[in-house]
Amino acid sequence: MATIICFDPTEWLTTREAAMLTGYDPAHIRWLIRHGRIRGKKFGRDWMVNAQELAEYKSLVDRLGRAKHAPGGVERVKEK
Repeated sequence: MATIICFDPTEWLTTREAAMLTGYDPAHIRWLIRHGRIRGKKFGRDWMVNAQELAEYKSLVDRLGRAKHAPGGVERVKEK
């Protein structure tokens, strides 16, 4: 039996749109998805990124500044 997925386009961005909004490269956006930093879903051949999680991640990284490069950087803060 097929599962019906409700897709709200206001919640999701393509990797290209996400890159334009954040200044990251689309390949880096895909890396973030692969490593579980942000949630993404594949629709056909395109990856889509959850807009809210992307904004939260970008805000966290901007707030951490250079500390994001410390051992455990972003992961350590997200676990708290």
